[in-house]
Amino acid sequence: MSQWVVLAGRLSDLDNSATPHKVMTSRDYLTRPGLFRGQRPKIINLSRTYAYQTRGYYASLLAEARGHRIIPSVETMIDLSEKKLYENALPELDAALRKACDKGEAVVSPVRIYFGFAQEHRLERFGKLVFDWFRAPALDIHLEPNAAVPTIRRIGFSPLGKLDAVEMTRLYAAMERYTGREWRAAKTKTPAKYSFATLYDPREDLPPSSVDTLKHWARVAARLGVDVEPITRKDLPRLANFDALFIRETTSISNHTYRFARRAMQEGMPVIDDPISMIRCTNKVYLNELMAANGVACPKGLMIAGREDLKRAADELGFPMVLKIPDGSFSRGVKKVEDFAGLERLATAWLEDSDLLIAQKFMPTNFDWRIGVLGGEALFAVQYLMAKSHWQIINHETGGRPMEGGFRAFSLGEAPPHVLDAGLRAARCIGDGLYGVDLKETDDGVFVIEVNDNPNLEHGVEDSIEKDEVWTRLTRWFIDRIER
Repeated sequence: MSQWVVLAGRLSDLDNSATPHKVMTSRDYLTRPGLFRGQRPKIINLSRTYAYQTRGYYASLLAEARGHRIIPSVETMIDLSEKKLYENALPELDAALRKACDKGEAVVSPVRIYFGFAQEHRLERFGKLVFDWFRAPALDIHLEPNAAVPTIRRIGFSPLGKLDAVEMTRLYAAMERYTGREWRAAKTKTPAKYSFATLYDPREDLPPSSVDTLKHWARVAARLGVDVEPITRKDLPRLANFDALFIRETTSISNHTYRFARRAMQEGMPVIDDPISMIRCTNKVYLNELMAANGVACPKGLMIAGREDLKRAADELGFPMVLKIPDGSFSRGVKKVEDFAGLERLATAWLEDSDLLIAQKFMPTNFDWRIGVLGGEALFAVQYLMAKSHWQIINHETGGRPMEGGFRAFSLGEAPPHVLDAGLRAARCIGDGLYGVDLKETDDGVFVIEVNDNPNLEHGVEDSIEKDEVWTRLTRWFIDRIER
């Protein structure tokens, strides 16, 4: 397991007995590059200053170069150097602060946050949100004086060299809470070498992987020295305790899944789905342009930015036609329109929430191919059959629980080479992670419908032919990137 290391400007700055972790000076860390060779320590930088070109600054900079995980990162130091660099966080933070203080006593400025923990219980959620945005050991939130409602004026690092004995005790206690959360012990006889977090939502109707599937992966991963632990959206503060993150919720750049992915990248840990893949895959407008730019065949389509584009869509694509919201998922936000009146009615409604829509030529098939791609190589091949009496693989218009069609799985050797090739070319346009490429095979060729950044991976479906090789390769993908 990774070890914790605490850096200080001088050893006398910290009470060694107050923490069980290794304490060393930033100078020693900087001048001894081989000290942690072959290890991946998690470092807490408690230097007195993080100013540009100081030892505190260089400690975080070189930690990233050495593959060590450190807080605060250089990115955080830069973000907090000027208000204009973090002002995009202020609306959300101000709202959280006001909610915490609603109908309560005035809050004293500055609000000091240690490792995401605030001294006042009512500010607990606010403190965690601040830490979500700016991972730093100690932060001061300065408020506007005499404001009618609490409003943040400035965010900065707490002056560690000037903390009194009481504040240092608070700092040590918060650090112990932050570093002391233990992950579940592996059931194997020997300790696991790595610990992977799997983000899931136990209440999600159509999760990318079921709980039983995640338990199956955990059994396979344990044979490779990996402990897999399920986590939920409440566990963001303890993400640093893991070595990798696998997101098994439906992703969106507007919810907590993106924040988890972003945090994992800040920690230097491998993650599926990574933030860049999420940005690229969750928006069909981007995907449409990207595939076209790279010569990957897609159904004929065009973008609709207003009512004035509807006639052109009708003339060029004909009816029936498929209309898509850019960030729909699991067949949601994708509808077929039969005539111009239907197109006008649906487009008018959807354009109230989205500035752009995509209209595509309708391509009826009995099934969609899904090619799973991991690290640029094919992982599985499945045909998803259309839901009964419906034109999509999932029917959300049943009036109850969504209805799914069946599936047919193929070995990678049996899958048509031209389908595999199209899937690989599409996925490689996105990145190096795990993707599910949906394709339609027609008499006119193979066409990419979309690339999913967190594709279904269900035990007994996608792995029904390749078996545990799917899960073994997934586990090794993470291990390979941890050990690079």
